[in-house]
Amino acid sequence: MPRAWKLVHGGGGDPHWFDYPTLLMYVNAPFQAWQSEPSYLTARIVGVVLATASIAAAWWLGRRAFGTTSSGLVAAAAVGVCTVHVAYSHAAVTDVPLTLGVGVSLALLVSGRLELAGVAIGLAMGFKYPGVFLFVPLVVAGWKQWRRLAMSGILAVAAFLASSPFIVVHAHQARHEAFRVQRLARDGWLGFEHDHIAPIAFVGRLWEGLGPALIVCGVGLAIALARRTRTDLILASFVVVYFADLLTLSAHFDRYVLPLVPALGALAGRMRSLAPVTLLLLVVPLTWSIRDAKVLTRTDTRIVAHRWVEQHIAAGTRIAADPSTPSFERLSVLPLLLPGPGRGFDPNRDVARLRRLGIADVVVTGAITDRVLAARDRYPREASFYDDLRAQARRVFYLTPGAGLAGPWVAVYRLRA
Repeated sequence: MPRAWKLVHGGGGDPHWFDYPTLLMYVNAPFQAWQSEPSYLTARIVGVVLATASIAAAWWLGRRAFGTTSSGLVAAAAVGVCTVHVAYSHAAVTDVPLTLGVGVSLALLVSGRLELAGVAIGLAMGFKYPGVFLFVPLVVAGWKQWRRLAMSGILAVAAFLASSPFIVVHAHQARHEAFRVQRLARDGWLGFEHDHIAPIAFVGRLWEGLGPALIVCGVGLAIALARRTRTDLILASFVVVYFADLLTLSAHFDRYVLPLVPALGALAGRMRSLAPVTLLLLVVPLTWSIRDAKVLTRTDTRIVAHRWVEQHIAAGTRIAADPSTPSFERLSVLPLLLPGPGRGFDPNRDVARLRRLGIADVVVTGAITDRVLAARDRYPREASFYDDLRAQARRVFYLTPGAGLAGPWVAVYRLRA
């Protein structure tokens, strides 16, 4: 969001950052124009609108795919109550708009509108690079219609470049940053060191999102692979190729399964006789989503910690801070790098070195510390750093969730001179 804000506050259209394409930044930028600083609330409102549109796209997909109101209703309900979709609808991230792009693209493909589908595919890629996997169902839908297929492919590329034009201007940088992000996902991420293998982990993420309705989705996918009608192949090909790519990842983030939900919901809705049962099963993830959303009504522990730091640490003081801690604008902050598979050890994670650098306080949070300590065998030096903090520094602030607070525990350690 700071990048989207900067685009309309003198930064121009070039984000100079290509970990993700730029379409979501461009969508958010106009709504940041009247803000004096980056507004995350505004960005979240935009995210809610995109998420609501993705529910409508899922209804359209189910309706066009199998021709019944019940199929559209099941697909829309699956997206609407999926715990992962609900959770990330509250955040300004790329996965929800990608899900919208997937729903619209597949709906156009099953309707035979290849050229419009090409444009939708390009825009889906403009939200997030994995939208490229929509080319597989595009080829399935346009098989033997070579001229239309070629035109659709050209329109997809044109729409993508129009939504992220500076990828062409900075082609080398964009390629390097995009592949770096993909490599990090394949190497893994902090917190997944002892996770199940990818097939089990991602099926588990889908179960956490859809609950027992996932069984009906699986039955619908099996029927599609058996019958192999044109619509079946379009939907099943996307599910299969996208899930196959997930199997190459060692970072098993739940949001990675989101683009599968519209297609799986549509496949579940194909069985008209099971629609009431499927809708009843979707009550389970609905209750989970309500439970998860209730936590958001509580104050985050890091907000309270930020207030304490502002009141008790003098402006300009040098501190070190873990990732996932608040931003301390009044202080001179040394950010500690995020540990992870394949990443080098941050030499600043050393109490003696921090003292030599003149660091007075260290802010840490359970969002990082607990995951490092849970994988002590993988991160022995990082774990020793937290051990040394407890042994050699004085804890001057500590807050845990509960009593109206949510979020991770937060601690502030004062280094002895």
